[in-house]
Amino acid sequence: MKQILTLLTALLVASAPLAAEPLLAKCEVFPPKLNGIARYRIPGIVVTTKGTVLAYCEARKNNSSDWGEIEVHLRRSTDGGKTWLPSQHIAHKAERIEGNPRKKEGGEHEQTVNNPVAIVDRDTGAIEFLYCVNYARCFSMRSTNDGATWSAPVEITASFEPFRKKYDWKVIATGPGHGIQMQNGRLVVPIWLAYGGIGDHGPSACGTIFSDDHGKTWKAGDIAIPNEGDYGDPNESILATLSDGRVMLVSRNESKPNRKLVTISADGATGWSQAVFHDALWEPRCMAGMVMHPSGALLFSNPHTLPLDKSGKEVPMGKGKRENLSIKLSRDDGNTWPINKTLESGKSAYSDLAVLPDGTVLCLFERADSIDCARFNLEWLQQP
Repeated sequence: MKQILTLLTALLVASAPLAAEPLLAKCEVFPPKLNGIARYRIPGIVVTTKGTVLAYCEARKNNSSDWGEIEVHLRRSTDGGKTWLPSQHIAHKAERIEGNPRKKEGGEHEQTVNNPVAIVDRDTGAIEFLYCVNYARCFSMRSTNDGATWSAPVEITASFEPFRKKYDWKVIATGPGHGIQMQNGRLVVPIWLAYGGIGDHGPSACGTIFSDDHGKTWKAGDIAIPNEGDYGDPNESILATLSDGRVMLVSRNESKPNRKLVTISADGATGWSQAVFHDALWEPRCMAGMVMHPSGALLFSNPHTLPLDKSGKEVPMGKGKRENLSIKLSRDDGNTWPINKTLESGKSAYSDLAVLPDGTVLCLFERADSIDCARFNLEWLQQP
C-alpha cells in the first residue's frame, strides 16, 4: 500500500502544471529622435481581440512642450511586444486646425494633437480611438483591421458641452492612456477639462464620456471628481472594471495629501462615490496606468515617490520626482495594495498597462527621453 501511495504521489507531482519562470524584459518602442521627432511623450497601449499590441503616443515634433506641432504616432506588434512594426502617423489626418494660444509668435501655424486614447471593443473587434486637437476639439476614429488603417476622424466635441453646466471649460482632454469596455458593452473614456484662461490647464476637474452604440455616438457622464474642498485640480485619470462590474476611476491631482484620488461608479458615468485619497497610491503629479488582470488582480503603475524636504519630511501639496516607476498589485479591487515592485529605478514618468492573452503584462512607459515597453508576468511581480 505504501508503494502504491508513493507512486500516486509521484504521478500527481509529475502531472501538476509547472510554475512559470519570472519574466521581465524591456525594449525601446519610440526611441529618441525616431523619424526626426524631438520628443515622444504620453504613452498608451492596448491589446486587440486578435492579440495585436497597439502602442501609441504624442509625437512632439519640435520640442517637449505640451503645446506645439504634435501628431499621434502608433506602432503595432504581432508577437506580444517583442518586436515592433514601423511607426505610423495616425492622427490628425484631416483638415488642419491651427492655433497655439500659448505661443505669441509662430503659434498660429501649429497644430497640437493631444491625449490619444484607444478602446478595444470585444463585441465588434474594432478599436475606437479618441484624441483632441489644440485641447479644444475632440475627434474619434475607428480601425477594423487591428490598427493597420483608420477611418476618417469624426468630431465629437459636442459630447463635452453638458459639462458646461458645472464648469465653463476652455480646455478639454481625453485620458490619456486607454479606455475600457464594461460587461454590458458600454465604452467608457476618462476625460478632464479646465476652465481658467484660454489654453490654461487649470483649474480642472475630471469625469467620463461613454458610448452605448460601439463608438457611433458619445455622451457626457457626470463630473466624477470636482475641483472643490480638499480636491485640488483633478485631471488625468485612469479607469478599470472591478470584479463586480463597477468602474474605478483614479485621478491625478494637486492636493495636500500627495495621494491619488479614487472614486467608483456602477455604470462608469453617473453616481460616482465620494472620492478619497488612497494612502498607498502616491501622487508625484504624474499620469498612472491601471488594468484588471484575468486572474482578478488589479495592477497599477506610477512613479513611487513623494515630495520630501531636506530633513526627509513629506511636503504637503509638493511635487515628487518622476522616477522609480513601480507596479502595484491588489487582489481586493484596489482596497489594499500589498505588492509594490520597482520596474524602472531611474527617470520614468507617464505609463499605461495592458495584458496579453496569455496573461503577460505590458507596461508602456516614459523612460528618460524614450518610450519603452516592459513585458512581465505575475511571477516576476510577486517574487521577493
